[in-house]
Amino acid sequence: MKQRESKKRILVLMLGFIGLCMQTAVYAWFWFNVYYPEVSRPRVSVDGYALGNGLKLYFRGHLLILAIYFILLLFFSNTYGGLKIGYLRPMDVFFSQIFALFMVNFISYFQISLLNNWLVQVPPIFVIFLFQLLIAFVWAYITNAIYMHIFPPRELLLVSGEYPVDDIVTKFNTRKDKYHIAKKINISEGIDAVYKECLGKYDGVVIWDVPSQFRNGLVKYCYGRNIRIYVMPKITDVLLKGSSQLHLFDTPVLLLREYSIKIEQRAIKRLFDILISLVLIILSSPIMLVTAIVIKCYDKGPVLYKQIRCTKGMKEFKIMKFRSMRVDAEKDGVARLAAKNDSRITPVGKFIRSCRIDELPQLFNILMGDMSFIGPRPERPEIIKQYLEEMPEFAFRMKVKAGLAGYAQVYGKYNTTPYDKLKLDLTYIENYSIWLDIKLMLLTVKILFTPDSTEGVEENQTTAQKNS
Repeated sequence: MKQRESKKRILVLMLGFIGLCMQTAVYAWFWFNVYYPEVSRPRVSVDGYALGNGLKLYFRGHLLILAIYFILLLFFSNTYGGLKIGYLRPMDVFFSQIFALFMVNFISYFQISLLNNWLVQVPPIFVIFLFQLLIAFVWAYITNAIYMHIFPPRELLLVSGEYPVDDIVTKFNTRKDKYHIAKKINISEGIDAVYKECLGKYDGVVIWDVPSQFRNGLVKYCYGRNIRIYVMPKITDVLLKGSSQLHLFDTPVLLLREYSIKIEQRAIKRLFDILISLVLIILSSPIMLVTAIVIKCYDKGPVLYKQIRCTKGMKEFKIMKFRSMRVDAEKDGVARLAAKNDSRITPVGKFIRSCRIDELPQLFNILMGDMSFIGPRPERPEIIKQYLEEMPEFAFRMKVKAGLAGYAQVYGKYNTTPYDKLKLDLTYIENYSIWLDIKLMLLTVKILFTPDSTEGVEENQTTAQKNS
């Protein structure tokens, strides 16, 4: 098993390095043939006077330019998941590469312009991007084919507890390229029977909702025999994962704080919220103006939709969105999430929801301090009340200020169950750092263009809670 994992890691690193080198080579060709001649050309004024001799670089200077490009590409590819060969689907890898390449070329364009002391021509950087997209598409599918040929899907044993396994089996079935549930066994068949089955010819064991008194022994049993384990964590597991380890005595002590985000982190977070919201309000003001006019012209109804939501400590505030539904969408007084193919959504609303334009007015909520950029999405009081009846731990996610986007939005979907959203949000709260906020901001740009992240709940649901 160790040799297999080492070979897999070496293959992924090698294929990733080849991909980065090919993309850098495209940039290098344009640098030497287009941009360097432009920045090294002597500049003259309109009346013929010399303004400068241009930039002259030697071998090390060119190497530095290409090294910076390679490092930026490595950073953004790693951030967006563009190097996760075999882990993500090939189309997802390609999608991640699009964002990584766009960010790197955007930065590189202004880097070259800085060297030139003036803006350089735009078409070459656009051509670079197109060539790289073609390479990225072919590379994503070829590397995935190589990976799948060498490492076929893992055969897994699913060990379950009292809850039905349909939900977790459905999740694993969405990645048949990586996993195959070969057999299912329930803990009710006896722990000895489960232990014996774990020794079968499987590539791993999935532990799904097994009671703690059995799960702990099962984890130790598999770990001691070098059997790969996939554990679906409970809320307690997520909390403990984010705890601090103390070395006060001769035994490890885990400290779980009542509030994990420090005061200096909160101050920096608020400063980021003010600065970024101001910049984005200015940049997106033309889009917001056009959207407001189109909504008003469509049905003469109000442009904005204001709704009571809850933030830190269950404090209520009015969240602002561009109205995407009919004026009488909730005339029956029942609070419900948008369903798949929801008839209440207007044609204009369908477009602005798919592009996330409807969320733009929330920039003003952030500026006013009602929300943060990153944090658990604010829920409606009546929906929170429904969740708390079955899941009291849902209140844990309100230990921090609500956010425009969050961990659950990046790694989950619109219709992800409240229990799963809670685990994702608690992962963010208990592992908070400024870098995590920055990373989630970068990843949020990616999910804006991911269709399944906006997928609604089923038609017979009013909330994201699955009906039994």
